[in-house]
Amino acid sequence: MSTPAMRTLDPIPSARTSVTVEVVDELPGPDVVGAVAVPVAEGADASEALGHDPATLAAAGFTGARGETLVIPTGPGRALVALGIGPAGDLDAAAVRDLAGTFARAVPRHRGLAVRLPTRGTSLSPREFAQAVTEGVLLARWSFHVGAADDAPHLDRLVVVASSEHAEAVGEGTRRGRILARAAALGRDLANCPAATLTATRIAEVAEEVARDAGLDVEVDGRESLTEMGCGGLLGVNLGSAEEPRMVRLHYRPEGTSRGHLALVGKGIMYDSGGISLKPSDESHAQMKNDMTGAATVLAAMSALRDVGCQTEVTGYLMCTDNMPSGSALKLGDVLRMRNGKTVEVLNTDAEGRLVMADALSLAVELGVDAIVDIATLTGACLRTFGVDIAGVMGSSDALVDQVRRAGDAVDEPVWPLPLHRPYRRQLDSPIADFTNMGGPNAGSITAALFLAEFVGEVPWAHIDIAGTAQLPEARSWRNKGATGFGSRLLVELACSFERPGGGA
Repeated sequence: MSTPAMRTLDPIPSARTSVTVEVVDELPGPDVVGAVAVPVAEGADASEALGHDPATLAAAGFTGARGETLVIPTGPGRALVALGIGPAGDLDAAAVRDLAGTFARAVPRHRGLAVRLPTRGTSLSPREFAQAVTEGVLLARWSFHVGAADDAPHLDRLVVVASSEHAEAVGEGTRRGRILARAAALGRDLANCPAATLTATRIAEVAEEVARDAGLDVEVDGRESLTEMGCGGLLGVNLGSAEEPRMVRLHYRPEGTSRGHLALVGKGIMYDSGGISLKPSDESHAQMKNDMTGAATVLAAMSALRDVGCQTEVTGYLMCTDNMPSGSALKLGDVLRMRNGKTVEVLNTDAEGRLVMADALSLAVELGVDAIVDIATLTGACLRTFGVDIAGVMGSSDALVDQVRRAGDAVDEPVWPLPLHRPYRRQLDSPIADFTNMGGPNAGSITAALFLAEFVGEVPWAHIDIAGTAQLPEARSWRNKGATGFGSRLLVELACSFERPGGGA
């Protein structure tokens, strides 16, 4: 497969090859595993494991503080990686995932890595520990490269060493970890693709291929059928583009009894120039190839549902177009009629994500789902509020917002609620239409959510704003530089643990 978009379909996109993950009860030789993690608590004596006393390690700058690493060669082909775990005590899944990523980054040229299942120091079950390790290592060693000059060594093998009594549980943990890492890597790959490569048409083709592999039903709508459906938001944003829009509908139906029906809506602005409200020519503009991260995240999450045994019925919507300036582009002051019949006066063509998602929210309501969750790189205001580590969440249902928060906590993709403050709705008033697409200069994340709330009716709904978390300026543990794939694992967890919420808050 020749293009970056096609490479996302590899079994483990992190290296464009399949990584072997295996569980053994004895450490293989150095020809198979070139680096072994040795966890060391702060102030602990790891002489037996490392061959060096604490004073020698301290002289080399290693004390066992959380996240410290020291690579110790032990002979031909094998290195021990002293991995500081901080004060002795319980390690939760987030800490283990972070440490596994730190270990993997400490030996970037090693193709075979090994981690031993600990006998103490964590309250995690063997399955939970193995899952966190697998996610951390695979995501830390993920890479994306366009061109033929990618000579970096890729990870070939991850070995988890555990006693035979834990082999089955550890095997299940590594299996689930691989599935979730693969989903997050797919989201990263898509969001990192150059906009010229990954158009709305191309992501629809990728979605069809993913759907075939993941047991999903898929429908793709182009301009003609979107016009028949009255999807004025998506069509309006697409007016300035030479590329056709696409709405992709994915459907997952579990075997047996379903926990309920959840809709996921993803913003898919393949490139956001701002339209007539043109963005400045700066670094943030150059990053706008990732303004389709919401759609990538929904596709990535749905690719994993069958393999993790999700018992919730899920329908996903990818609302895809670029937002370009041209002679035919949407103009300030234009009025769009949306799928649900409401009219919107456009005051800023750079507030386009809410327009394309509105049509999908309306369609999800018509479908009769039990709840709707949308995810989008929506507002710079959310980035300025929470930075790059935490996403914002708002919604009409406290119960659903709480489910989103718990899912984020479980996979270490944290979200934090903002109030859906209804009095701010008046900022969207229009003298000529039902409302505008832009609020005032303040509380931009909240007014954007209030816009979306106009399209969900009485269906419980939550909105996740990932404008900050979609991209990182530098790598940390398992989190990469660039497009992060944030939200893919959160949505899988949410779907798997979903409970039908009550009415609106």
